Amino acid sequence: MKIVPDFKPELFRSIQSYAKEKFLSDLMAGIIVGIVALPLAIAFGIASGVSPEKGLITAIIGGFIVSFLGGSSVQIGGPTGAFIVIVYGIIQNFGIEGLAIATFLAGMLLVLMGTLRLGTIIKFIPYPIVVGFTSGIALTIFTTQMKDLFGMTIDKIPGDFISKWIVYAQHITTMSWQSLLIGIVSIGIIILTPKISKKIPGSLIAIIIMTIIVYLMRTYLGMTGIETIGDRFEINASLPGPETIPINIETINRLLPSAFTIALLGAIESLLSATVADGVTGKKHDSNTELIAQGAANIVVPIFGGIPVTGAIARTMTNINNGGRTPIAGIIHAIVLLLILLFLGPLTKHIPMACLAGVLIIVSYNMSEWRTFRSLLKNPRSDVVVLLVTFLLTVIFDLTIAIEIGLLLAMILFMRRIMETTQVSVSKEKIDLSNESELANDNESLDIPFGIEVYEIDGPFFFGVANKFDECMKQMRDTPKARIIRMRKVPFMDSTGLHNLESLCRLSAKENIQVILSGVNEKVRTVLIKSGMDKKIGGEYICRNIHEALEKAKIYVETKNVSE
Repeated sequence: MKIVPDFKPELFRSIQSYAKEKFLSDLMAGIIVGIVALPLAIAFGIASGVSPEKGLITAIIGGFIVSFLGGSSVQIGGPTGAFIVIVYGIIQNFGIEGLAIATFLAGMLLVLMGTLRLGTIIKFIPYPIVVGFTSGIALTIFTTQMKDLFGMTIDKIPGDFISKWIVYAQHITTMSWQSLLIGIVSIGIIILTPKISKKIPGSLIAIIIMTIIVYLMRTYLGMTGIETIGDRFEINASLPGPETIPINIETINRLLPSAFTIALLGAIESLLSATVADGVTGKKHDSNTELIAQGAANIVVPIFGGIPVTGAIARTMTNINNGGRTPIAGIIHAIVLLLILLFLGPLTKHIPMACLAGVLIIVSYNMSEWRTFRSLLKNPRSDVVVLLVTFLLTVIFDLTIAIEIGLLLAMILFMRRIMETTQVSVSKEKIDLSNESELANDNESLDIPFGIEVYEIDGPFFFGVANKFDECMKQMRDTPKARIIRMRKVPFMDSTGLHNLESLCRLSAKENIQVILSGVNEKVRTVLIKSGMDKKIGGEYICRNIHEALEKAKIYVETKNVSE
Protein backbone atom coordinates (compact mmCIF):
# COMPACT_ATOMS: atom_id res chain seq x y z
CA MET A 1 0.00 0.00 0.00
CA LYS A 2 1.33 3.41 -0.96
CA ILE A 3 1.25 5.90 1.89
CA VAL A 4 1.37 9.09 -0.21
CA PRO A 5 -1.44 9.27 -2.79
CA ASP A 6 -1.33 11.01 -6.15
CA PHE A 7 -3.26 14.07 -4.97
CA LYS A 8 -4.57 15.58 -8.20
CA PRO A 9 -7.62 17.86 -7.79
CA GLU A 10 -9.93 17.66 -10.76
CA LEU A 11 -10.05 21.48 -11.02
CA PHE A 12 -6.43 21.69 -12.15
CA ARG A 13 -7.02 19.04 -14.81
CA SER A 14 -10.20 20.72 -16.03
CA ILE A 15 -8.74 24.20 -16.53
CA GLN A 16 -6.05 22.85 -18.86
CA SER A 17 -8.66 22.52 -21.61
CA TYR A 18 -11.15 25.10 -20.38
CA ALA A 19 -13.12 27.19 -22.87
CA LYS A 20 -15.77 29.91 -22.97
CA GLU A 21 -18.55 27.42 -23.78
CA LYS A 22 -17.71 25.36 -20.70
CA PHE A 23 -17.65 28.48 -18.52
CA LEU A 24 -21.11 29.61 -19.69
CA SER A 25 -22.46 26.13 -19.02
CA ASP A 26 -20.82 25.99 -15.57
CA LEU A 27 -22.03 29.52 -14.78
CA MET A 28 -25.67 28.64 -15.41
CA ALA A 29 -25.38 25.37 -13.50
CA GLY A 30 -23.62 27.06 -10.58
CA ILE A 31 -26.29 29.76 -10.26
CA ILE A 32 -29.12 27.20 -10.32
CA VAL A 33 -27.39 24.88 -7.81
CA GLY A 34 -26.72 27.86 -5.54
CA ILE A 35 -30.43 28.72 -5.57
CA VAL A 36 -31.36 25.07 -4.94
CA ALA A 37 -28.86 24.85 -2.07
CA LEU A 38 -30.21 27.96 -0.31
CA PRO A 39 -33.35 26.51 1.35
CA LEU A 40 -31.63 23.20 2.05
CA ALA A 41 -28.64 24.83 3.75
CA ILE A 42 -30.95 26.90 5.95
CA ALA A 43 -33.20 23.93 6.78
CA PHE A 44 -30.29 21.56 7.54
CA GLY A 45 -28.64 24.18 9.75
CA ILE A 46 -31.77 24.76 11.84
CA ALA A 47 -32.63 21.05 12.05
CA SER A 48 -29.08 20.31 13.23
CA GLY A 49 -29.51 22.68 16.15
CA VAL A 50 -27.54 25.68 14.89
CA SER A 51 -28.59 29.04 13.43
CA PRO A 52 -29.58 29.22 9.74
CA GLU A 53 -26.52 31.22 8.65
CA LYS A 54 -24.31 28.38 9.98
CA GLY A 55 -25.86 26.12 7.35
CA LEU A 56 -25.15 28.74 4.68
CA ILE A 57 -21.56 29.22 5.89
CA THR A 58 -21.06 25.45 5.67
CA ALA A 59 -22.38 25.37 2.11
CA ILE A 60 -20.25 28.37 1.10
CA ILE A 61 -16.88 27.42 2.61
CA GLY A 62 -17.31 23.65 2.45
CA GLY A 63 -18.74 23.75 -1.07
CA PHE A 64 -15.86 25.91 -2.29
CA ILE A 65 -13.15 23.65 -0.80
CA VAL A 66 -14.77 20.43 -2.07
CA SER A 67 -14.93 21.84 -5.62
CA PHE A 68 -11.46 23.40 -5.46
CA LEU A 69 -9.63 20.32 -4.14
CA GLY A 70 -11.98 17.43 -4.97
CA GLY A 71 -11.43 14.42 -7.16
CA SER A 72 -14.81 14.67 -8.89
CA SER A 73 -15.58 17.11 -11.68
CA VAL A 74 -19.20 17.71 -10.66
CA GLN A 75 -19.43 17.03 -6.92
CA ILE A 76 -21.29 19.68 -4.88
CA GLY A 77 -20.40 19.77 -1.19
CA GLY A 78 -22.31 21.19 1.76
CA PRO A 79 -24.50 20.23 4.73
CA THR A 80 -26.81 17.26 4.15
CA GLY A 81 -29.74 15.59 5.86
CA ALA A 82 -27.64 12.56 6.78
CA PHE A 83 -25.74 14.62 9.35
CA ILE A 84 -28.75 16.17 11.08
CA VAL A 85 -29.13 13.37 13.62
CA ILE A 86 -25.47 13.04 14.56
CA VAL A 87 -24.89 16.83 14.68
CA TYR A 88 -27.98 17.42 16.82
CA GLY A 89 -26.88 14.66 19.21
CA ILE A 90 -23.34 16.05 19.55
CA ILE A 91 -24.67 19.55 20.29
CA GLN A 92 -27.04 18.14 22.92
CA ASN A 93 -24.24 16.22 24.65
CA PHE A 94 -21.15 18.36 24.08
CA GLY A 95 -22.36 21.78 22.92
CA ILE A 96 -21.33 23.84 19.89
CA GLU A 97 -17.67 23.67 20.91
CA GLY A 98 -17.87 19.85 21.00
CA LEU A 99 -19.35 19.83 17.50
CA ALA A 100 -16.48 21.99 16.21
CA ILE A 101 -13.91 19.63 17.75
CA ALA A 102 -15.66 16.49 16.44
CA THR A 103 -15.94 17.96 12.92
CA PHE A 104 -12.28 19.02 12.95
CA LEU A 105 -11.19 15.53 14.07
CA ALA A 106 -13.44 13.98 11.40
CA GLY A 107 -11.67 16.13 8.81
CA MET A 108 -8.31 14.83 10.00
CA LEU A 109 -9.60 11.24 9.77
CA LEU A 110 -10.88 11.82 6.23
CA VAL A 111 -7.52 13.22 5.13
CA LEU A 112 -5.84 10.18 6.70
CA MET A 113 -8.24 7.84 4.87
CA GLY A 114 -7.40 9.49 1.56
CA THR A 115 -3.66 9.50 2.30
CA LEU A 116 -3.76 5.77 3.10
CA ARG A 117 -5.72 5.12 -0.12
CA LEU A 118 -8.82 3.81 1.64
CA GLY A 119 -11.18 5.42 -0.85
CA THR A 120 -11.90 2.19 -2.69
CA ILE A 121 -12.32 0.18 0.53
CA ILE A 122 -15.04 2.52 1.85
CA LYS A 123 -17.20 1.53 -1.14
CA PHE A 124 -17.32 -2.07 0.10
CA ILE A 125 -19.30 -1.27 3.25
CA PRO A 126 -22.30 -3.66 3.13
CA TYR A 127 -25.32 -2.18 1.37
CA PRO A 128 -27.82 -3.23 4.09
CA ILE A 129 -25.87 -1.09 6.58
CA VAL A 130 -25.99 1.96 4.30
CA VAL A 131 -29.73 1.53 3.66
CA GLY A 132 -30.39 0.74 7.34
CA PHE A 133 -28.87 3.89 8.75
CA THR A 134 -30.07 6.07 5.84
CA SER A 135 -33.67 4.95 6.41
CA GLY A 136 -33.20 5.34 10.17
CA ILE A 137 -31.92 8.90 9.71
CA ALA A 138 -34.89 9.68 7.44
CA LEU A 139 -37.39 8.53 10.08
CA THR A 140 -35.54 10.48 12.77
CA ILE A 141 -35.55 13.67 10.67
CA PHE A 142 -39.27 13.23 10.04
CA THR A 143 -39.84 12.86 13.78
CA THR A 144 -37.89 16.02 14.66
CA GLN A 145 -40.10 18.14 12.37
CA MET A 146 -43.43 17.37 14.04
CA LYS A 147 -43.19 20.27 16.50
CA ASP A 148 -42.67 22.89 13.78
CA LEU A 149 -45.10 21.27 11.33
CA PHE A 150 -47.94 21.34 13.87
CA GLY A 151 -46.76 24.57 15.50
CA MET A 152 -46.84 22.95 18.97
CA THR A 153 -45.69 24.83 22.06
CA ILE A 154 -43.04 22.63 23.72
CA ASP A 155 -40.34 23.99 26.01
CA LYS A 156 -37.87 21.10 25.65
CA ILE A 157 -37.99 18.18 23.25
CA PRO A 158 -36.37 14.92 24.46
CA GLY A 159 -33.48 13.49 22.51
CA ASP A 160 -34.67 9.90 22.04
CA PHE A 161 -37.20 8.75 19.46
CA ILE A 162 -39.88 7.22 21.70
CA SER A 163 -39.89 10.09 24.22
CA LYS A 164 -40.35 12.59 21.37
CA TRP A 165 -43.60 10.97 20.27
CA ILE A 166 -44.83 10.77 23.87
CA VAL A 167 -44.21 14.51 24.31
CA TYR A 168 -45.89 15.25 20.97
CA ALA A 169 -48.97 13.32 22.08
CA GLN A 170 -49.02 15.21 25.39
CA HIS A 171 -48.83 18.63 23.66
CA ILE A 172 -51.05 17.99 20.65
CA THR A 173 -53.64 20.37 22.09
CA THR A 174 -51.15 23.26 21.69
CA MET A 175 -50.95 22.82 17.93
CA SER A 176 -51.55 25.71 15.52
CA TRP A 177 -53.90 25.06 12.62
CA GLN A 178 -52.31 27.93 10.71
CA SER A 179 -48.83 26.38 11.00
CA LEU A 180 -50.13 22.96 9.98
CA LEU A 181 -51.82 24.48 6.93
CA ILE A 182 -48.62 26.33 5.96
CA GLY A 183 -46.65 23.07 6.28
CA ILE A 184 -49.12 20.99 4.26
CA VAL A 185 -49.35 23.58 1.48
CA SER A 186 -45.52 23.77 1.39
CA ILE A 187 -45.31 20.00 0.95
CA GLY A 188 -47.92 20.18 -1.81
CA ILE A 189 -45.98 22.89 -3.67
CA ILE A 190 -42.72 20.89 -3.45
CA ILE A 191 -44.45 17.78 -4.81
CA LEU A 192 -46.27 19.57 -7.64
CA THR A 193 -43.45 21.91 -8.83
CA PRO A 194 -41.47 19.22 -10.76
CA LYS A 195 -44.60 18.50 -12.82
CA ILE A 196 -44.55 22.10 -14.02
CA SER A 197 -40.79 22.74 -14.19
CA LYS A 198 -37.95 20.46 -13.17
CA LYS A 199 -35.36 23.24 -13.26
CA ILE A 200 -36.94 25.37 -10.52
CA PRO A 201 -36.58 23.73 -7.08
CA GLY A 202 -39.93 23.18 -5.41
CA SER A 203 -38.45 23.90 -1.99
CA LEU A 204 -37.42 27.40 -3.09
CA ILE A 205 -40.86 28.11 -4.62
CA ALA A 206 -42.55 26.92 -1.43
CA ILE A 207 -40.35 29.10 0.76
CA ILE A 208 -40.91 32.23 -1.39
CA ILE A 209 -44.70 31.80 -1.59
CA MET A 210 -45.19 30.82 2.05
CA THR A 211 -42.86 33.56 3.31
CA ILE A 212 -44.83 36.21 1.42
CA ILE A 213 -48.18 34.84 2.62
CA VAL A 214 -47.06 34.62 6.27
CA TYR A 215 -45.52 38.09 6.11
CA LEU A 216 -48.82 39.54 4.86
CA MET A 217 -50.79 37.59 7.49
CA ARG A 218 -48.57 38.80 10.31
CA THR A 219 -48.36 42.41 9.08
CA TYR A 220 -51.92 43.13 7.96
CA LEU A 221 -54.06 40.49 9.69
CA GLY A 222 -52.21 40.42 13.01
CA MET A 223 -51.79 36.61 12.91
CA THR A 224 -48.62 36.31 15.01
CA GLY A 225 -49.14 32.68 15.96
CA ILE A 226 -47.12 31.40 12.99
CA GLU A 227 -43.48 31.11 14.09
CA THR A 228 -40.74 32.28 11.70
CA ILE A 229 -36.95 31.95 11.69
CA GLY A 230 -36.66 35.48 13.10
CA ASP A 231 -38.72 34.52 16.16
CA ARG A 232 -36.17 31.87 17.08
CA PHE A 233 -32.84 33.12 15.70
CA GLU A 234 -30.91 36.32 15.16
CA ILE A 235 -29.59 36.37 11.59
CA ASN A 236 -25.98 37.49 11.14
CA ALA A 237 -25.64 38.25 7.42
CA SER A 238 -21.83 38.13 7.22
CA LEU A 239 -18.97 35.66 7.17
CA PRO A 240 -17.63 35.18 10.71
CA GLY A 241 -13.94 35.42 11.57
CA PRO A 242 -11.90 32.29 12.31
CA GLU A 243 -11.82 30.95 15.86
CA THR A 244 -9.40 28.55 17.51
CA ILE A 245 -10.59 25.02 18.27
CA PRO A 246 -9.46 23.81 21.72
CA ILE A 247 -8.18 20.29 21.17
CA ASN A 248 -6.47 18.22 23.87
CA ILE A 249 -6.22 14.55 24.81
CA GLU A 250 -9.34 14.72 26.97
CA THR A 251 -11.54 16.18 24.23
CA ILE A 252 -10.12 13.75 21.67
CA ASN A 253 -10.99 10.78 23.92
CA ARG A 254 -14.53 12.06 24.46
CA LEU A 255 -15.31 13.05 20.88
CA LEU A 256 -13.33 10.56 18.77
CA PRO A 257 -16.27 8.10 18.45
CA SER A 258 -18.50 10.91 17.17
CA ALA A 259 -15.72 12.13 14.88
CA PHE A 260 -15.30 8.62 13.48
CA THR A 261 -19.05 8.46 12.75
CA ILE A 262 -18.95 11.83 10.95
CA ALA A 263 -15.88 10.76 8.94
CA LEU A 264 -17.31 7.37 7.95
CA LEU A 265 -20.72 8.79 7.08
CA GLY A 266 -19.11 11.65 5.14
CA ALA A 267 -16.86 9.26 3.23
CA ILE A 268 -19.73 6.93 2.32
CA GLU A 269 -22.08 9.70 1.21
CA SER A 270 -19.42 11.62 -0.72
CA LEU A 271 -18.09 8.61 -2.61
CA LEU A 272 -21.61 7.33 -3.26
CA SER A 273 -22.53 10.73 -4.70
CA ALA A 274 -19.36 10.81 -6.85
CA THR A 275 -20.02 7.26 -8.09
CA VAL A 276 -23.60 8.11 -9.07
CA ALA A 277 -22.29 11.20 -10.88
CA ASP A 278 -19.74 9.07 -12.76
CA GLY A 279 -22.55 6.88 -14.06
CA VAL A 280 -24.28 9.93 -15.54
CA THR A 281 -21.29 11.88 -16.89
CA GLY A 282 -19.19 8.91 -18.03
CA LYS A 283 -16.16 10.24 -16.14
CA LYS A 284 -14.26 8.60 -13.28
CA HIS A 285 -13.56 10.36 -10.00
CA ASP A 286 -10.44 9.95 -7.85
CA SER A 287 -11.83 8.61 -4.57
CA ASN A 288 -8.69 9.26 -2.50
CA THR A 289 -8.38 12.87 -3.70
CA GLU A 290 -12.09 13.30 -2.95
CA LEU A 291 -11.62 12.05 0.61
CA ILE A 292 -8.73 14.46 1.16
CA ALA A 293 -10.87 17.33 -0.16
CA GLN A 294 -13.76 16.36 2.11
CA GLY A 295 -11.31 16.19 5.00
CA ALA A 296 -9.89 19.64 4.23
CA ALA A 297 -13.42 21.08 4.10
CA ASN A 298 -14.29 19.58 7.49
CA ILE A 299 -11.06 20.90 8.98
CA VAL A 300 -11.68 24.48 7.82
CA VAL A 301 -15.47 24.79 8.19
CA PRO A 302 -15.64 24.39 12.02
CA ILE A 303 -13.05 27.17 12.40
CA PHE A 304 -15.75 29.48 11.00
CA GLY A 305 -18.57 27.93 13.04
CA GLY A 306 -19.93 25.57 10.37
CA ILE A 307 -21.24 22.02 10.61
CA PRO A 308 -19.99 18.84 8.85
CA VAL A 309 -19.61 18.86 5.06
CA THR A 310 -20.12 16.04 2.60
CA GLY A 311 -20.98 15.47 -1.04
CA ALA A 312 -24.70 16.05 -1.68
CA ILE A 313 -26.28 13.69 -4.21
CA ALA A 314 -29.34 15.86 -4.96
CA ARG A 315 -27.31 19.03 -5.53
CA THR A 316 -24.68 17.13 -7.52
CA MET A 317 -27.37 15.71 -9.83
CA THR A 318 -28.90 19.20 -10.17
CA ASN A 319 -25.47 20.45 -11.22
CA ILE A 320 -25.14 17.72 -13.87
CA ASN A 321 -28.69 18.13 -15.20
CA ASN A 322 -28.15 21.87 -15.69
CA GLY A 323 -24.91 21.52 -17.63
CA GLY A 324 -22.21 21.61 -14.95
CA ARG A 325 -19.19 19.59 -16.08
CA THR A 326 -16.20 21.02 -14.18
CA PRO A 327 -15.52 22.08 -10.57
CA ILE A 328 -15.95 25.71 -11.66
CA ALA A 329 -19.73 25.17 -11.36
CA GLY A 330 -19.32 24.15 -7.70
CA ILE A 331 -17.18 27.23 -7.01
CA ILE A 332 -19.81 29.48 -8.64
CA HIS A 333 -22.50 27.82 -6.49
CA ALA A 334 -20.51 28.79 -3.38
CA ILE A 335 -20.12 32.40 -4.62
CA VAL A 336 -23.88 32.64 -5.30
CA LEU A 337 -24.64 31.50 -1.76
CA LEU A 338 -22.13 34.03 -0.38
CA LEU A 339 -23.84 36.87 -2.25
CA ILE A 340 -27.25 35.72 -1.01
CA LEU A 341 -25.98 35.61 2.58
CA LEU A 342 -24.42 39.09 2.38
CA PHE A 343 -27.24 40.90 0.57
CA LEU A 344 -30.42 38.88 1.22
CA GLY A 345 -29.54 37.25 4.55
CA PRO A 346 -31.79 39.48 6.70
CA LEU A 347 -34.84 38.48 4.63
CA THR A 348 -34.51 34.85 5.79
CA LYS A 349 -35.93 35.84 9.19
CA HIS A 350 -39.42 35.95 7.60
CA ILE A 351 -39.35 32.29 6.51
CA PRO A 352 -41.99 30.31 8.49
CA MET A 353 -40.70 27.34 10.49
CA ALA A 354 -43.63 25.20 9.32
CA CYS A 355 -42.51 25.70 5.72
CA LEU A 356 -38.97 24.53 6.57
CA ALA A 357 -40.52 21.54 8.33
CA GLY A 358 -42.32 20.72 5.08
CA VAL A 359 -39.03 20.95 3.16
CA LEU A 360 -37.33 18.56 5.58
CA ILE A 361 -40.25 16.12 5.53
CA ILE A 362 -39.82 15.83 1.75
CA VAL A 363 -36.06 15.42 2.27
CA SER A 364 -36.68 12.63 4.80
CA TYR A 365 -39.09 10.90 2.40
CA ASN A 366 -36.52 10.99 -0.40
CA MET A 367 -33.84 9.72 1.97
CA SER A 368 -35.98 6.88 3.32
CA GLU A 369 -35.42 4.59 0.32
CA TRP A 370 -38.48 2.67 1.48
CA ARG A 371 -38.75 0.74 -1.77
CA THR A 372 -35.13 -0.42 -1.46
CA PHE A 373 -35.71 -1.17 2.24
CA ARG A 374 -38.73 -3.31 1.35
CA SER A 375 -36.85 -5.20 -1.37
CA LEU A 376 -33.92 -5.93 0.98
CA LEU A 377 -36.33 -7.65 3.38
CA LYS A 378 -36.56 -10.42 0.74
CA ASN A 379 -32.78 -11.00 0.83
CA PRO A 380 -30.97 -13.70 2.84
CA ARG A 381 -31.71 -13.65 6.57
CA SER A 382 -28.25 -12.35 7.49
CA ASP A 383 -28.72 -9.25 5.31
CA VAL A 384 -32.16 -8.67 6.81
CA VAL A 385 -30.73 -8.90 10.33
CA VAL A 386 -28.01 -6.33 9.52
CA LEU A 387 -30.58 -4.04 7.87
CA LEU A 388 -33.09 -4.14 10.74
CA VAL A 389 -30.51 -3.93 13.54
CA THR A 390 -28.83 -0.90 11.93
CA PHE A 391 -32.19 0.76 11.28
CA LEU A 392 -33.56 0.20 14.80
CA LEU A 393 -30.33 1.24 16.51
CA THR A 394 -30.24 4.44 14.43
CA VAL A 395 -33.82 5.29 15.35
CA ILE A 396 -33.91 4.21 19.01
CA PHE A 397 -30.34 5.03 20.08
CA ASP A 398 -28.00 7.01 17.82
CA LEU A 399 -26.03 6.77 14.62
CA THR A 400 -22.66 6.17 16.30
CA ILE A 401 -23.90 3.00 17.99
CA ALA A 402 -25.77 1.93 14.85
CA ILE A 403 -22.71 2.17 12.59
CA GLU A 404 -20.39 0.46 15.08
CA ILE A 405 -22.72 -2.46 15.83
CA GLY A 406 -23.91 -2.67 12.22
CA LEU A 407 -20.32 -3.00 10.94
CA LEU A 408 -19.46 -5.51 13.68
CA LEU A 409 -22.54 -7.60 12.88
CA ALA A 410 -21.82 -7.46 9.15
CA MET A 411 -18.23 -8.63 9.72
CA ILE A 412 -19.37 -11.50 11.95
CA LEU A 413 -21.94 -12.64 9.40
CA PHE A 414 -19.38 -12.29 6.60
CA MET A 415 -16.93 -14.50 8.50
CA ARG A 416 -19.69 -17.00 9.09
CA ARG A 417 -20.39 -17.12 5.36
CA ILE A 418 -16.70 -17.63 4.60
CA MET A 419 -16.57 -20.42 7.16
CA GLU A 420 -19.59 -22.06 5.55
CA THR A 421 -18.08 -21.84 2.07
CA THR A 422 -14.62 -23.06 3.13
CA GLN A 423 -14.58 -26.85 3.25
CA VAL A 424 -12.04 -29.33 4.61
CA SER A 425 -12.22 -32.80 3.03
CA VAL A 426 -10.28 -36.06 3.56
CA SER A 427 -9.26 -38.58 0.91
CA LYS A 428 -8.32 -42.03 2.20
CA GLU A 429 -7.86 -44.39 -0.74
CA LYS A 430 -8.23 -42.42 -3.97
CA ILE A 431 -8.07 -38.82 -5.16
CA ASP A 432 -10.50 -37.71 -7.85
CA LEU A 433 -8.45 -35.81 -10.42
CA SER A 434 -11.19 -34.73 -12.84
CA ASN A 435 -11.00 -31.08 -13.87
CA GLU A 436 -8.00 -30.19 -11.71
CA SER A 437 -5.71 -27.62 -13.30
CA GLU A 438 -2.66 -28.33 -11.11
CA LEU A 439 -2.16 -31.83 -12.51
CA ALA A 440 0.56 -32.76 -14.94
CA ASN A 441 -1.41 -35.49 -16.73
CA ASP A 442 -5.00 -36.47 -17.52
CA ASN A 443 -5.47 -39.43 -15.17
CA GLU A 444 -8.90 -39.44 -13.55
CA SER A 445 -7.75 -40.63 -10.11
CA LEU A 446 -4.70 -41.36 -8.01
CA ASP A 447 -4.27 -44.16 -5.49
CA ILE A 448 -3.22 -43.14 -1.98
CA PRO A 449 -0.65 -45.60 -0.58
CA PHE A 450 -1.10 -47.01 2.93
CA GLY A 451 0.31 -44.72 5.64
CA ILE A 452 -0.56 -41.48 3.84
CA GLU A 453 -3.51 -39.16 4.57
CA VAL A 454 -4.61 -36.45 2.13
CA TYR A 455 -6.56 -33.39 3.30
CA GLU A 456 -7.85 -30.59 1.10
CA ILE A 457 -8.75 -27.06 2.19
CA ASP A 458 -11.16 -25.39 -0.22
CA GLY A 459 -11.25 -21.66 0.63
CA PRO A 460 -9.31 -19.12 2.72
CA PHE A 461 -7.29 -20.61 5.61
CA PHE A 462 -8.01 -17.95 8.24
CA PHE A 463 -8.90 -17.88 11.93
CA GLY A 464 -12.54 -18.81 11.34
CA VAL A 465 -11.55 -22.02 9.49
CA ALA A 466 -8.57 -23.12 11.58
CA ASN A 467 -10.76 -24.85 14.17
CA LYS A 468 -12.72 -26.63 11.46
CA PHE A 469 -9.45 -28.09 10.15
CA ASP A 470 -8.49 -29.19 13.68
CA GLU A 471 -11.82 -30.98 14.13
CA CYS A 472 -11.39 -32.78 10.82
CA MET A 473 -7.92 -33.96 11.86
CA LYS A 474 -9.19 -35.28 15.19
CA GLN A 475 -11.84 -37.40 13.48
CA MET A 476 -9.11 -39.50 11.83
CA ARG A 477 -8.31 -42.36 14.20
CA ASP A 478 -5.43 -43.89 12.21
CA THR A 479 -1.90 -42.61 12.72
CA PRO A 480 -0.30 -42.09 9.30
CA LYS A 481 3.36 -41.65 8.47
CA ALA A 482 2.73 -38.65 6.16
CA ARG A 483 0.02 -36.04 5.88
CA ILE A 484 -0.52 -34.23 2.59
CA ILE A 485 -2.43 -30.96 2.79
CA ARG A 486 -3.71 -29.80 -0.58
CA MET A 487 -3.84 -25.98 -0.64
CA ARG A 488 -4.46 -25.33 -4.34
CA LYS A 489 -7.80 -23.65 -3.48
CA VAL A 490 -6.47 -21.55 -0.58
CA PRO A 491 -6.25 -17.92 -1.82
CA PHE A 492 -4.73 -16.53 1.41
CA MET A 493 -3.68 -17.50 4.92
CA ASP A 494 -3.81 -15.27 8.02
CA SER A 495 -1.73 -15.45 11.21
CA THR A 496 -4.20 -17.79 12.97
CA GLY A 497 -4.19 -20.20 10.04
CA LEU A 498 -0.39 -20.04 10.03
CA HIS A 499 -0.28 -20.71 13.79
CA ASN A 500 -2.64 -23.64 13.28
CA LEU A 501 -0.33 -25.07 10.60
CA GLU A 502 2.72 -24.60 12.84
CA SER A 503 0.96 -26.45 15.67
CA LEU A 504 0.07 -29.29 13.30
CA CYS A 505 3.69 -29.57 12.13
CA ARG A 506 4.97 -29.53 15.70
CA LEU A 507 2.54 -32.21 16.92
CA SER A 508 3.10 -34.29 13.79
CA ALA A 509 6.89 -34.14 14.31
CA LYS A 510 6.44 -35.53 17.84
CA GLU A 511 4.54 -38.48 16.34
CA ASN A 512 7.12 -38.86 13.53
CA ILE A 513 4.56 -37.79 10.91
CA GLN A 514 5.79 -35.71 7.96
CA VAL A 515 3.55 -32.83 6.80
CA ILE A 516 3.62 -32.15 3.04
CA LEU A 517 1.96 -29.17 1.38
CA SER A 518 0.60 -29.42 -2.16
CA GLY A 519 -0.43 -26.79 -4.72
CA VAL A 520 0.62 -23.74 -2.65
CA ASN A 521 0.13 -20.50 -4.61
CA GLU A 522 2.75 -17.75 -4.64
CA LYS A 523 0.92 -15.50 -2.16
CA VAL A 524 0.60 -18.26 0.46
CA ARG A 525 4.14 -19.49 -0.26
CA THR A 526 5.48 -15.99 0.48
CA VAL A 527 3.66 -16.01 3.84
CA LEU A 528 5.13 -19.42 4.67
CA ILE A 529 8.67 -18.37 3.75
CA LYS A 530 8.47 -15.08 5.70
CA SER A 531 7.31 -16.95 8.80
CA GLY A 532 10.04 -19.58 8.48
CA MET A 533 7.56 -22.40 7.92
CA ASP A 534 9.55 -23.66 4.93
CA LYS A 535 12.40 -24.50 7.31
CA LYS A 536 10.10 -26.24 9.83
CA ILE A 537 8.36 -28.34 7.19
CA GLY A 538 11.33 -28.62 4.89
CA GLY A 539 11.48 -26.66 1.64
CA GLU A 540 11.37 -29.83 -0.42
CA TYR A 541 7.99 -30.69 1.16
CA ILE A 542 6.23 -27.60 -0.21
CA CYS A 543 5.19 -29.07 -3.57
CA ARG A 544 3.74 -27.63 -6.76
CA ASN A 545 1.07 -30.30 -7.29
CA ILE A 546 -0.41 -33.49 -5.89
CA HIS A 547 1.77 -35.75 -8.07
CA GLU A 548 4.94 -34.27 -6.62
CA ALA A 549 3.48 -34.36 -3.09
CA LEU A 550 2.48 -38.04 -3.37
CA GLU A 551 5.90 -38.93 -4.74
CA LYS A 552 7.60 -37.21 -1.79
CA ALA A 553 5.21 -38.91 0.63
CA LYS A 554 5.89 -42.36 -0.87
CA ILE A 555 9.65 -41.90 -0.60
CA TYR A 556 9.31 -40.70 3.00
CA VAL A 557 7.06 -43.65 4.00
CA GLU A 558 9.33 -46.20 2.30
CA THR A 559 12.36 -44.73 4.07
CA LYS A 560 10.52 -44.92 7.42
CA ASN A 561 9.49 -48.52 6.79
CA VAL A 562 13.06 -49.53 5.97
CA SER A 563 14.44 -47.79 9.07
CA GLU A 564 11.88 -49.52 11.26
